[in-house]
Amino acid sequence: MSETPAHQAGPLVTGSEIARLAGVTRAAVSNWRRRYDDFPAPVSSGAGSPVFALAEVQAWLDRQRKGHDLAEDVQLWQALRGAYGDDMLGALADAARLLSDPGGDVPSALPSDAVRLLRAAAERDAAGAMADGLAERFTDSVRRAGSDLVTSPRIVRAVRHLVGDVAADAIIFDPACGVGTLLLAVGAEQGTRRYGQEADARSARFAQLRAELTGRTGVDVVEGDSLRDDQWPDLRADVVVCDPPVADSDWGREELLLDSRWEFGTPSRAEGELAWLQHAYAHTAPGGRVLMVMPASVAYRKAGRRIRAELVRRGVLTEVVALPAGSAASHALPVHLWQLRRPQAPGDETTSVRMVDLTNNEPDASLEPRPDQTVAVPLIELLDDTVDLTPGRYVRESHRDYATEYDQVRQELTRQARRLAELLPHLIGDGGVGVLDGPSVSVADLVRAGLVEYGESEPVSVSDQLDTDFLQGFLRSTANTRRSTSASGTYRFDTKGARIPQMAIAEQRRYGAAFRALREFEELTRRMAELSKEAATLARDGLSSGALAPPPD
Repeated sequence: MSETPAHQAGPLVTGSEIARLAGVTRAAVSNWRRRYDDFPAPVSSGAGSPVFALAEVQAWLDRQRKGHDLAEDVQLWQALRGAYGDDMLGALADAARLLSDPGGDVPSALPSDAVRLLRAAAERDAAGAMADGLAERFTDSVRRAGSDLVTSPRIVRAVRHLVGDVAADAIIFDPACGVGTLLLAVGAEQGTRRYGQEADARSARFAQLRAELTGRTGVDVVEGDSLRDDQWPDLRADVVVCDPPVADSDWGREELLLDSRWEFGTPSRAEGELAWLQHAYAHTAPGGRVLMVMPASVAYRKAGRRIRAELVRRGVLTEVVALPAGSAASHALPVHLWQLRRPQAPGDETTSVRMVDLTNNEPDASLEPRPDQTVAVPLIELLDDTVDLTPGRYVRESHRDYATEYDQVRQELTRQARRLAELLPHLIGDGGVGVLDGPSVSVADLVRAGLVEYGESEPVSVSDQLDTDFLQGFLRSTANTRRSTSASGTYRFDTKGARIPQMAIAEQRRYGAAFRALREFEELTRRMAELSKEAATLARDGLSSGALAPPPD
């Protein structure tokens, strides 16, 4: 690649725009940058998206006649789709095989048009770009079909960001590598040793050939179920990356109950993701890291609580990042990235977990969190009854304005306390017989007479001869409640036994007003109890966190 800086005169374009201009995939542009020394250098080489001078790019494309690649890419994909149908993984594996050995035996399923295009790409030294282009088209087709069969480009970008710089001689491992996208995206292109395993034989073959065709050395991908048939039992990697199968209850729990990899506890059938996490950790060297893509539900599901607690207690979980909605290929739900680190020696464990909540960001926005989107949570604060590792829970809590919240709750309590005293009705002693001991009528009779109907929860008056508050107030009396409560304590309203006194409508309304005030009083006491609990919690948490303090004497 040319080392001469591009002039910043004229329009600028990104790698994606170059791909559209030339009619190729983004992977093809990346391949050109690696392979051609005269490819224009970027004007700006930021980590996000380098930009190039449009005039220099157009001149280079004209010299290389690269504008014709689009038709060939489209023709090849259409030829493979027509011959292989839904078996596009098989198509990718066969195509990569021919790209790797253009003069060798032709896979029987490859159509003649595809053979011609693949051999032509190999002859012009474009086999790597063709392999990457096929992988990118496959990823896009799977994404549009709503499948989680492949790792989306947004998740690949997030994992690369979180991994950061990796030593050139590092060992990288992906135990569920698929077509190799995540495995090949992390670390330096040369010098890094990469190991992968994939249960699908077609994906494994394509991943291996793709690495070779794109000039990456030191890559070994093998076929096999990593959990049931680990092909790398002695491997200890510096970085383990993995986007494991989701919601797979058939991960082999019954066969693997006594497996030594379950260092933090044996996962339940519903917690296959935690089995993959522990498998990845078992392959991590001292000081090495695990970057695992996780469904958001793994952070709080009850079945995984004990394993989450052990990960926290032993100080190996270092970070949980909640990615923006839309990061995954197959759904719009949030996805988490968990980072684990194996301590190098006793005392090297982490003392807090960094929580990052990016869920409200745009999926293609910067992955660097703002100060209000991250917090370091001490381990002891995570070890409660649920061990919920959802970042948003802690990020929101850490950035609360305790002073304002406490003042608002305190003022609300003061207002409601004054109102509470006003609501409690003024009552006097009567000294007479109980009103229910005098003339009364059953609710069943009132229903038959058409004076009462059953509302959503309680009987209501439908006549101007009967006041509803009067009716419901007496129905809540101890005498009527006792009739409706069984020996086991179960309450069920008894229309046959319930009775109310016979009174003139004016007297009913006088009693009804008192009952209505009592009901409002009871509702306010419940609200006061909630406010009191909220005020006490705010005060306690604010005092203990330093956000609040007692006033000076």
